[in-house]
Amino acid sequence: MSVASSLDIVSLLLLVFLSTAAAQQCALPDNSVGQCILLRNCNSLLTLIKKKPLLDADRTYLQRTQCGWSTADNHPLVCCSDSLVAPVRVGTGLLPAPGQCGLQTSDRIFGGVNTRIDEFPWIALLKYAKPNNVFGFHCGGVLINDRYVLTASHCVNGKDIPLTWNLAEVRLGEWDTSTAQDCEGLGDDVDCSPPPIDALIELKIPHPEYVPTSLEQYNDIALLRLQSSVPYSDFIKPICLPTQAELQARDYVGFRMQVAGWGRTATARYSNVKQKVAVEGVSLDACNQVYQREQVLLRQSQLCAGGEAGKDSCQGDSGGPLTGLQTSGGLQYWYLIGLVSFGPTPCGQAGWPGVYTKVDQYVDWITATIVA
Repeated sequence: MSVASSLDIVSLLLLVFLSTAAAQQCALPDNSVGQCILLRNCNSLLTLIKKKPLLDADRTYLQRTQCGWSTADNHPLVCCSDSLVAPVRVGTGLLPAPGQCGLQTSDRIFGGVNTRIDEFPWIALLKYAKPNNVFGFHCGGVLINDRYVLTASHCVNGKDIPLTWNLAEVRLGEWDTSTAQDCEGLGDDVDCSPPPIDALIELKIPHPEYVPTSLEQYNDIALLRLQSSVPYSDFIKPICLPTQAELQARDYVGFRMQVAGWGRTATARYSNVKQKVAVEGVSLDACNQVYQREQVLLRQSQLCAGGEAGKDSCQGDSGGPLTGLQTSGGLQYWYLIGLVSFGPTPCGQAGWPGVYTKVDQYVDWITATIVA
């Protein structure tokens, strides 16, 4: 008996969300050609399952349309004959452009430890549900549009995430996790933010080539699709991605970048208030000379930064953003360079740079994966 026939077909198909797999041709029950996609992208089958009552013939037809499984979330795919199924992958057009992304109201950029209340408004906290109705923040992420957050894959399906934990929500607009409402300043010069938003996660999409048990942590990147769009404000804004050729060709050796967050990892916690630290890029060759002591060989899809005593990505969050400033056409904006992947233990050791997933190497994967 097939998996599909062992479950109620209507309930099963209604659980299907979105797939990262490219649509492939398939054979419909009448032997005509369709595309193998997820249910919500197939209007004809959506209409069919809403029929009341659902006839046995329709139920059988639905069963026979199943054409595979989504590798991203382990859900079945359906063979669809709709003519408008292909154009759902318009990822590049879903990304905000400079001027819409990478902007912050604060004019304080480098220096200090605590951020201003409205600095780095794209930074997210990942909220895990634990046994006994306990919740905790143990990783970071970065908002790239109103439906998607980027993070490290090891925060989604990493070997150090306990099986009893469930990554359930993304918190946006946070500054001080110890207060219900965040305010900064004294007297008449007080700046307060609205309460943060805890956005439910609809779909977790780890990179298909990420291997949780690997020492090198290649392809340590994942997308989180939110259940609904989040509203932008002074405290919640998207970061720009390095889609321009100039940024994708940039050499970050000696380049000054910023890593920020609350210091959350899978095993430790540091600050209640959002922190930041400036780090400089280190050549991959120099970084490999250090990490080869641990039998780790880094690739071009990874980037090293830091290595100064007491200053490292442990001041940020595992999965959080490494960012830089770009000026183009008179517009200055922040863009995403890397995601915190791993580093020495304990962190902040002199001569041991932190390792980041180099985001410009994954722009094509990101744009091919996100949908409206």
